[in-house]
Amino acid sequence: MTEDIIIQISNKIKEKRKAKGITIQELADKAEVSKGLISQIENNRTVPSLLVLINIIRALNLDMNEFFNEIDQQNQGAKVIVKKNDEYTPFEKEPAKGFNYKRVLTKNIKNFPVDIVLLELKKGARRSQLVKTDAYEYKYIIKGKVEYLIDNEKYLLDTGDSLFFDGRLGHKPANIGEEDALILVVYFFIDAEK
Repeated sequence: MTEDIIIQISNKIKEKRKAKGITIQELADKAEVSKGLISQIENNRTVPSLLVLINIIRALNLDMNEFFNEIDQQNQGAKVIVKKNDEYTPFEKEPAKGFNYKRVLTKNIKNFPVDIVLLELKKGARRSQLVKTDAYEYKYIIKGKVEYLIDNEKYLLDTGDSLFFDGRLGHKPANIGEEDALILVVYFFIDAEK
């Protein structure tokens, strides 16, 4: 298994767990592993053994074949990767009305996972509460007008503006424009212990 496939597996476990509304502790209890191990797996900090991975997939009530069939193996190790628009994978990061995510590419670069995502914010879309991500985040506003609240400070961004911040700070975006907004998001998962 290459590191890029492992990143995809980690992301998929986190996405499926959140989509089902299961906490890390609940998943750990069902899979009979520690909460810390689930967190490390989801944040690409450790590789689960085959038995642990199978237990996690079962604990999430997922079909084993479906889980692995959705893992993209064709571009692993390629020097040039082309992804067509119809190959971007929609996913739900967390339940939020008007937030449409599409994964463009997940890649491990020099042992640091990078996740590239398109986020469409429907007109008026906003989160009710702050979120945190175990990654540094880069946002580029492709179109629209977006307000970001980060660590209790507001940042107004228009088409062509960008923003970089530590995702462990509480943050939330809001589409404050008159049209849908489109944002290119790059997550840099590095060991960023304070």
